[in-house]
Amino acid sequence: MLKYLFHLRTFLISYVLIIAFSLNSFADSYPPDFSELSARLSPAVVSISTTMSMDPNVPGAPKFPPGSPFEDFFNDFFEKRGGQRPPRERKPQQAMGSGFIINESGLIVTNNHVIDDAISINVILTDNRSFKAKLIGKDKKTDLALLKIDSEDKLPTVKWGDSDTAMVGNWVLAIGNPFGLVNTVTAGIISARGRDISAGPFDDFIQTDASINRGNSGGPLFNLNGEVVGINTAIFSPSGGSVGIGFSVPSNLAKGVIFQLEKYGKTKRGWLGVRIQTVTDDIASSLGLDETKGALISGVMPDGPAKLAGIKSGDIIIKFDDKDVEDMRSLPRIVAETEIDKPVSVEVWRNGMPIQLQVIVGEMIEEQEVSVNKPKNNNPESLEIEKLGLLLSNISDDFRAKFNIPRNLNGVLILNVRSETDASDKGILPGDIIIEVSQNKVFTPSDVEMRVNEEINSSRDFALLLINRKGTLSYIALKLSKN
Repeated sequence: MLKYLFHLRTFLISYVLIIAFSLNSFADSYPPDFSELSARLSPAVVSISTTMSMDPNVPGAPKFPPGSPFEDFFNDFFEKRGGQRPPRERKPQQAMGSGFIINESGLIVTNNHVIDDAISINVILTDNRSFKAKLIGKDKKTDLALLKIDSEDKLPTVKWGDSDTAMVGNWVLAIGNPFGLVNTVTAGIISARGRDISAGPFDDFIQTDASINRGNSGGPLFNLNGEVVGINTAIFSPSGGSVGIGFSVPSNLAKGVIFQLEKYGKTKRGWLGVRIQTVTDDIASSLGLDETKGALISGVMPDGPAKLAGIKSGDIIIKFDDKDVEDMRSLPRIVAETEIDKPVSVEVWRNGMPIQLQVIVGEMIEEQEVSVNKPKNNNPESLEIEKLGLLLSNISDDFRAKFNIPRNLNGVLILNVRSETDASDKGILPGDIIIEVSQNKVFTPSDVEMRVNEEINSSRDFALLLINRKGTLSYIALKLSKN
């Protein structure tokens, strides 16, 4: 018995010592020590000083780039004085930002808004050497820019990382020049991925609580391997200072843009030639799609890649180039990053089943008008579709004049929307024009009634309407009243 108690006592003492050692080791390693990493990375992070042009529309008023610490001050100051700005000598204004060196020959990545409208750009290294920088190219849609400085010495650089492997909760390090305080290092974690802050059409920001302030713009966000996983671009700040909500462009998005800026001096993005909208639960149900996913095609541009490939209005793109299209906003990013002139497979949902198509990706161009058919007829006819709660009519000449409807636009005009119906709840208005019902073109109220009855006979709960409102096309799934 004594021998058993001795062994038990020895075991307990050993266990306590192991736990104590483990806790002590954890305390020594948490949080991480960033000193070695900061010392290694800081020399490749630069300060960018720009001389900004004046706003020609406001005499004597400086034009500050987004993120300037003086922007709010000047706006508030002059608003209190009734918007009157005193006349004064028009002197160029200075602004500061950050950047980082990605090539020993002097290629530097920063934000477009740091250098936009600049009449001169200076880059200052950590050893206080200053260089005049040349703008290689910029891209407003992703707010990125590429600069070049010439140095006789090899410059310190940092490497791109894989932002797809950066997980929520991972430690990150931000280095930059907030408020002109050079080589400021802050640390935090990745708070969220895939943030859309309405900054541009390809928003896919990394959110971080690492302290980012004005002047950090264009600086790098590092992982613990010292690789750039993001470019610090924006903050959410009601007060003007850091509140722990910063946003960075993911490195995997930035790398392709920077490569093109270096090679072409501009970006060359893939283009499909469609207008798209969100697939709602109601729309998915009306089209027999089990999951609410993909991007709904609300318009196809004439002679565009989509038109030539046979993609139609009302299709839902669920896969593009073997990549899943999770929602509407993911499609523009996937297409834009696809190589121009590359033939790719596209999977669309049409008439209750998936269809495989092939499209040759074009180069992004300005939007063109969606093609429309000529009117089938213009005979006067009006009809109330009780199952939709809509009073409909043909588009007569009088209605074209009253609602300013173009001659080449056909469909069925909505004259009235009954209150307390799904159509009313979903914002359909008198003057809207129904172009299609359940992916079938309609030209008369009778066409609409026929298609609605077909949906009811097929035991569907919704009818999918393509609506034209003053030139804007959108799909709306209306619940069918079967009373």
